[in-house]
Amino acid sequence: MTYKETLDWMFAQLPMYQQKGPMAYNAKLNNSLSLATHLRNPHLNFKSIHVAGTNGKGSSSHMLASVLQEAGYKVGLYTSPHMKDFRERIKINGKPISQKSVIEFIEKNKAFLEKNKLSFFEMSVGMAFDYFSKKKVSIAIIEVGLGGRLDSTNIIKPEVSLITNIGLDHTDILGDTLAKITREKAGIIKPGIPVVISECQEEIAPVFKEIAKERNSDIVFAEKEDLKLYKTSLLGSYQNKNMKGVLAAIKRLKGFAISEEHIKSGLMKVVENTGLLGRWQVLQENPKVVCDTAHNSEGITLVMEQIRLQEFKTLHIVLGFVKEKNLDVILPLFPKDAIYYFARPDIPRGLDVEILEKKATEAGLKGSIYDSIPNAYKAALNKAAKDDFIYIGGSTFTVAEVL
Repeated sequence: MTYKETLDWMFAQLPMYQQKGPMAYNAKLNNSLSLATHLRNPHLNFKSIHVAGTNGKGSSSHMLASVLQEAGYKVGLYTSPHMKDFRERIKINGKPISQKSVIEFIEKNKAFLEKNKLSFFEMSVGMAFDYFSKKKVSIAIIEVGLGGRLDSTNIIKPEVSLITNIGLDHTDILGDTLAKITREKAGIIKPGIPVVISECQEEIAPVFKEIAKERNSDIVFAEKEDLKLYKTSLLGSYQNKNMKGVLAAIKRLKGFAISEEHIKSGLMKVVENTGLLGRWQVLQENPKVVCDTAHNSEGITLVMEQIRLQEFKTLHIVLGFVKEKNLDVILPLFPKDAIYYFARPDIPRGLDVEILEKKATEAGLKGSIYDSIPNAYKAALNKAAKDDFIYIGGSTFTVAEVL
């Protein structure tokens, strides 16, 4: 198979959460463990840091990878979802896995994958672990896909676990309260392995403490630690929250020589070292255009605060969501004095633009409907003056279409 045929097979034959939503979620680790056994347990051959959380886990994972790269280590990085190309999910020192390696992994294991009906995510994780093992990485930063306890990545025994924060996202799968979601995310806490929680949320801190105590795991809330903050190439003041968690995790990482210089340069070269996309990413100036993948109420609140810090005459917002978002909670977070350009992300889970426009009108947001995200973006560019500001967001998939 060609690379495209290989991806088509992966996307089409087996459920993919990004495309199908909750029906693609496989709430058990049996498949991941059986694939690991089939691959001769590659996850046991490298050290790792496990990163979970509702918001900031992607940025935190890339920060960690960048710092460790600057310290001279060979660093694997597994993240999801991808923006433009599947290979963004699996990188070593910022370089994506080769098309040849993707094709070879699927060809070699296709019979097993089909027979055992593995999901898209399960096979992607297996591929990453196999690749990191074969390439003998010094350490891998492994970002949880969804939740934690039953996520396919949760077969590793990391050096340290990092949980950024807890918000009400994926409530149809992880639970409808912060406490329930906390228990799912805290599922990555391993016996005797230190865990860092980036933000201290008073109502759920006791849940984390209880689970850490049960597992004899040292727990630290980074927000309460006296940590020196540094400049980072990741724009957005909200990155300081992520940075605290990253710094506390590095502090607890044994057996790695990481100096303050490595930390400084790593945090300043995150995008350069890892190729991170879509986090307060500036696409152009005059008018200034920024996109961000924030897609739940906590993330969007932080991004809206960041927009308020900008200087501009008129605000233009290109918006598209996926179906299962609670728009009654999310849309009121957006400013009423902006001009909106509504469109549907080009995936099966994309929310119909008529529904979005109706809900937005109810929330006091005024704008027009467009037949695609690129056309909505084009319209915003045509309408905006040089001293205006254009924001593109609502979904990872909305952002992916303008990059």
